[in-house]
Amino acid sequence: MDRKELASAIARVSRLEGQFLLRSGAQSTTYFDKYRFESDPTLLREITAHLAPLLPPGLDALAGLELGGVPLATALSIYTGIPALFVRKRAKDYGTCQLAEGGTVAGRRLVIIEDVVTSGGQVAESTHELRALGAHVADALCVIDRRAGGPEALSAIGVQLQCLFTGSELG
Repeated sequence: MDRKELASAIARVSRLEGQFLLRSGAQSTTYFDKYRFESDPTLLREITAHLAPLLPPGLDALAGLELGGVPLATALSIYTGIPALFVRKRAKDYGTCQLAEGGTVAGRRLVIIEDVVTSGGQVAESTHELRALGAHVADALCVIDRRAGGPEALSAIGVQLQCLFTGSELG
């Protein structure tokens, strides 16, 4: 599937119209339901094949953010052989009490994997938390950038965001 066909397929499956409250607090008449493309094995395979070339070199692990970044990080890990970590929105308060599951983060070069970025808020929060644990985070990768300030906000904290598509490319 070429890039244009993939954009069309993602839009067809996940682009919804209506009134939606986004994580950033903004209201939108367009919503991309990432679970609709992440749960489709054909689309997830194609997204993975298109995301892999965007990964920066020299990574130690893929840091998939809860919840939408987890299937993407898992698929990318299988595709590339790069280990995956699963990053919670907050460390659990039982068991191992970890923020990131699947391995250590201290001293490792991570790329944050996210599904849809609007303001970049969750990527920024997770970046700060991972850095506090000793991780090196300078890059993030997403499927859809809604172009609502995310790249600029992340650049301000030293994170370069690569996106597969912008919201406008999906109609």
